[in-house]
Amino acid sequence: MVKLFIVRSLVFAILWMGYLYEHFQNTNEFSLLLFISACTIGTYFFLAIVKEPLILYILIDCLILLEEWLYPLPKNMYVLLLFLYIYLEAIFQLNTRKFRLFTVATFLCSVAITMLFQDKEVEWLIALGIFSIISITLNEYVYEREEQREMYEQLLGEYRRLKRLNYEMDRSARLEERTRIARDIHDSVGHKLTALLMQLEMLSINEPKKEYDELKKLVHDSLEETRHAVKALKTEENEGISSVLQLIRKLESENHIMVHFTTKQGVLSVKLSNQQNIVLYRVIQEALTNAMRHAQSREVFVTLGRSAIGDLEFSVKNRVFEPKLFQLGFGLTNMKERVKEVGGTLRIFQTDQEFVVQGTIPVKGNSR
Repeated sequence: MVKLFIVRSLVFAILWMGYLYEHFQNTNEFSLLLFISACTIGTYFFLAIVKEPLILYILIDCLILLEEWLYPLPKNMYVLLLFLYIYLEAIFQLNTRKFRLFTVATFLCSVAITMLFQDKEVEWLIALGIFSIISITLNEYVYEREEQREMYEQLLGEYRRLKRLNYEMDRSARLEERTRIARDIHDSVGHKLTALLMQLEMLSINEPKKEYDELKKLVHDSLEETRHAVKALKTEENEGISSVLQLIRKLESENHIMVHFTTKQGVLSVKLSNQQNIVLYRVIQEALTNAMRHAQSREVFVTLGRSAIGDLEFSVKNRVFEPKLFQLGFGLTNMKERVKEVGGTLRIFQTDQEFVVQGTIPVKGNSR
């Protein structure tokens, strides 16, 4: 956006310099001419910082016409070029209703100037009227395409949300099925192995034999393996950093976002509880979703590290081209509450260049 504004300003400055050069070649009165020129240029630079530029566009056209009225030149093509340039900018900057008001105000101002000039040709008004009609048609087309683009972005966002929801539902269904299988194994195989081990204990007491000891060891090992299998089935498929990697891989594969993922020394060996793993995953997921919705850039920087006291640190940053005031919505507020529940901290702030989600999660066993 900054580069575009520089290019626009440069084009306007070149056209205005040519406009002034033509006047300086044909008149000796410069004071009022320079004053009006300064007002026009100053007004143009305010276009980039005001929310409603309609009045400024009308004012710029009126100043150009006023200058031409005070210092008329028979053949000054820069007037037409300036008018054309201001119209082109207004086409892309004003909505349909405001652009129509702009064209009407400019045309009425031109009519007033033409009535004051005896040497002005009526063809100027006819040409301006035709050009205004063409400009209105082009403006309607531009904003129709803009509305279509916004509708497409909304539909795309809804599609992504539904796709993520479908993914979460499939994942929940898999976890429920794994939990059911683990419960069945625990209730059937585990209990039967335990009963078998007790019977072998009783047999070995009544009739001590070496074979019974070997069978007890075999049953005991089988019972331990069954317990490990049940525990593995009850645990989520991907936890903590592994689930974050899967999330990033999924988003990049769908070309939604480009993530620069950095892990610092020691972070891969951090042991988190199941609740902390879920919080880490959800916070980074929400931060990436927030970046996809609101950031102008598709680049996001995710960093995981360890603090000086061994806690897990994380940050999610995305570039900001036009800093705007933001409020904590439901998603960001929910992120803070999740991190607070596990004893962590979360900071959400914005600089001139970045939007940052930054926080820590305490690691069990670290001294405070």
